[in-house]
Amino acid sequence: MNSICCIYNSGAHYRWAIFKTLADNFDIDFCFGPDTAYTKSIKTFDYGKLPGFTRMLKNCRLFGKFYWQRGAVRQVFRPYRQYLMLGEAYCLSSWVILLLARIMRKRTVCWTHGWYGRESGMKRRISKWFYSLFNEILTYNNYARQLLIDGGIRESKIRVIGNSLDSPKLKEMRANLKKTDVYVSHFGNTDPVLLYCGRITQYKHLDLMVEAAAKLKAQGLNTNLVFVGTDSENVGLDKLAAEAGITDSVWLYGPCYDDERLAELFYNATLCVSPGNVGLTAIHALSFGCPVVTHNNLPWQGPEFECIKAGVTGDFFRQYDADDLAQVISKWLCRTDEERAATAAAAFAEVDARWNVDHQIEVFKEVLTHNS
Repeated sequence: MNSICCIYNSGAHYRWAIFKTLADNFDIDFCFGPDTAYTKSIKTFDYGKLPGFTRMLKNCRLFGKFYWQRGAVRQVFRPYRQYLMLGEAYCLSSWVILLLARIMRKRTVCWTHGWYGRESGMKRRISKWFYSLFNEILTYNNYARQLLIDGGIRESKIRVIGNSLDSPKLKEMRANLKKTDVYVSHFGNTDPVLLYCGRITQYKHLDLMVEAAAKLKAQGLNTNLVFVGTDSENVGLDKLAAEAGITDSVWLYGPCYDDERLAELFYNATLCVSPGNVGLTAIHALSFGCPVVTHNNLPWQGPEFECIKAGVTGDFFRQYDADDLAQVISKWLCRTDEERAATAAAAFAEVDARWNVDHQIEVFKEVLTHNS
């Protein structure tokens, strides 16, 4: 029996590298659910390939956003000394595990987004009780850590762990990055390319990207738009492009999980634009030297916004404001080769500093070896 049990909602494919590295560095068992209400559209990896995968949990919806992980609570009665858990107060079985672990003097570590800054008073109070039950809390960014501290959670038990993709693989791929004609051959021009990569849903507000491109065109600044991802909500970007009069400048690329191809798309793009919230797309783009633009309303952002340094690795625009988005984009359209190289170097440095598996595993070593 291993000394650590990781209980998580699901094994998203983009988390493979960090879960595998955890397995390689610790005596750890993994218990995953197949999905939850908010991750059902996310691809999962093959659990059978992960050393230490022990049990498939069943995520059972109860009411509203609340759910129960069937098979999770019994893990607290097994001879594990520590539990690494998703910090989600909506998971009621996690409350039971935390209370039992306290009684049994077992350590619990929370791996969480933390607070966003938009939580209501009641939600804030309930989640504060929830976080207070953990021995240690690992947040994705400094912003969330500070919100928890300001909300009364003890500072000494909160660490920033960042987030990551398969950073060793992506870093190795840098050596082969090169300019290609991937966009020129498709569009038949050399106009700057604005790339979006991720799920195509209404809350991503991709209509703003189309509107901003139309405004830039009216100013004599032509751009090409590339959308990589599946339209799971019938957003209808082709119709929006037609209405804006920029159909020939829009490429609905479709879903892509091939890192070699994605590297080419990111590296040859001028900007990665995420008009709604930005998440791991920001890390993906910076890993291949592509700056990122997203909105500036931080309580409605993903934690990865913190890797964007305005004017250095990307920029921010006023949320929902297509005029401001167009203005921000315009500043990045006429950069010299030297400026592009400097941006790529800054992007690589940012990812290498704390948005990678090596950084995360060092934090885990400090936390999970404590009193283990």
